[in-house]
Amino acid sequence: MATLANSKLLGDLSPEVLAALQAAAMERRCAAGQVIFHEGDVGDGVYVVQEGCVEISGASGPGRRHVYGLVQAGELFGEMAVINDQPRSATATAKADPTAVVFIPRAAMLAGVRRSPELALALLREISQRLRRINHVHLTEMLQTERLAIVGRFARSIIHDLKNPLNIIGLTAEIVGMDSATPEMRQQAQQRIRRQIERISDLIGEILDFTQGTPSAFEHTPVNFATFMEKAVNEIGSEIEVKGITLAFETPPPPVVVQLNPKRLRRVLQNLIHNATDVMPDGGLIRLRFEAKDREVVTEIEDTGPGIPPEVAGRLFQTFATHGKAHGTGLGLSICKRIIEDHGGQIWTRAEPGCGAIFAFKLPFTRRV
Repeated sequence: MATLANSKLLGDLSPEVLAALQAAAMERRCAAGQVIFHEGDVGDGVYVVQEGCVEISGASGPGRRHVYGLVQAGELFGEMAVINDQPRSATATAKADPTAVVFIPRAAMLAGVRRSPELALALLREISQRLRRINHVHLTEMLQTERLAIVGRFARSIIHDLKNPLNIIGLTAEIVGMDSATPEMRQQAQQRIRRQIERISDLIGEILDFTQGTPSAFEHTPVNFATFMEKAVNEIGSEIEVKGITLAFETPPPPVVVQLNPKRLRRVLQNLIHNATDVMPDGGLIRLRFEAKDREVVTEIEDTGPGIPPEVAGRLFQTFATHGKAHGTGLGLSICKRIIEDHGGQIWTRAEPGCGAIFAFKLPFTRRV
């Protein structure tokens, strides 16, 4: 059984100081589950465990408790409330049967501190080590909670991005199965389904690239920007027209040559346009306009939705930031940012009075066609 003389904190004290503490000490024996003191009680003294162990815990919510740690034989607890003269910040409960503790009243402990610098230093070390342990436990739990939250948000983002192509595949499959479907309709449906499967494959590739944390190597080829944009917008427009949304060119795309990866840049368009459809459940209009100057081509995509508040506009391209969608996480915009930057460009959002959301990106071009 541990005693004051061989406890970790008090064992090195002078015989006089130790004798004074022993004279004031009182032994208490507790059964397992017995509360030694409650959170909020007066800090009337410190305790040294002689036998068994004591659990230190605190309330973490309605009906929930958080265990800070176990105090073993020879260790001290309850010192914080004595030193700062505040109510108990935690509850101490006997965990072993039997558990024996020695109680040293606050007055005797403070008298010992005044008489012995060694006791003051020992208390300081004990408090410092206790705080370090608690801090380590909290950091570990916070990191674990954040990891789980990120996994959940990642899963929601993937599901959100997969729903559009899967819905299109489902609707197209119904058309193919209709008795009135013509060979031409079936051929068009087949092409549409193939494009959505490619889109899902590209999405999975983009997510894998994103989780690697480093830019992936991909091939740039010289592409006529006008031709690429007209084809991509026509394909996406046919996908969203079933939602009552019109996709239109406000100005024609300029015929300039851009070094790009068509699949990845199409992914940017799909993300931005489908994000716009999500905030217009009752239909609307999405306009695209372009400007080519100073060896850069700027693309703007504007919708007739509710727009983006200025306070969130600056963080939309951060990982998992989102606005205006019940299930979105902003991962799509993070991917857009990475793709545009991999092309040597920039992406941003801006606001105009009376307008919906406006997203813009610019890419360098090598020459005009």
